[in-house]
Amino acid sequence: MKTQIKTVLSATLLTALLGACASTGGYSSAPPPQGEEEGMNRTQKGAIIGAVAGAVAGLLSGDDATERRQRALVGAGVGGLAGGAIGRYQDNQERALRERMAGTGVEVVRDGDNITLDMPEAITFGFDSYALRPGSYTVLNRVADTLKEFDQTIVEVAGHTDSVGSAAYNQKLSEQRAQAVGNYLTSRGINGERLIITGAGANHPVASNSTEAGRAENRRVEITLVPIRS
Repeated sequence: MKTQIKTVLSATLLTALLGACASTGGYSSAPPPQGEEEGMNRTQKGAIIGAVAGAVAGLLSGDDATERRQRALVGAGVGGLAGGAIGRYQDNQERALRERMAGTGVEVVRDGDNITLDMPEAITFGFDSYALRPGSYTVLNRVADTLKEFDQTIVEVAGHTDSVGSAAYNQKLSEQRAQAVGNYLTSRGINGERLIITGAGANHPVASNSTEAGRAENRRVEITLVPIRS
């Protein structure tokens, strides 16, 4: 079902992208009206790139890794959720996160039963660094408090970079950033068995890498909360 949803979203967004290009002259040789930029502006392009990438990416560690972690946690005595209890549990957790992340710059995104926290570089790391900014501690403390309150979830921490530098370097940096966040969460009392640490390098941009503003958006960490199913 999850794969089907991603496929439908991807197809829908691709249709929107093609329609936007056609309507703005992206596939036409005719010159744009005087005073207007040719085709979509950079903001429009970046928004569509980000929407498509986000829909395709989903949970980066994959369903198999998540299911293995779920089985291990249930086997270790961590209670799982079933049926309508899953939705209600995540509704409550989403509400708590939105209250605690308000004004922090962290975006809370709900996708079915999963909740993702999008943490931009401005909150978490300096450029080309995986050392946590001092200002990130308050935000991560609030995240940790919520994770302790809602402990029937798997926590995927995924690092992302912009496209500057080699693929190998960006992959390593993204993993180091994710690990730094994971280490801080465990230092705040989060069970390390709940964590899945992964890096995506520059493979899942949410904005265009052709501008500094876009690259800054792509340098981020995402924390996705997946309910443990019984």
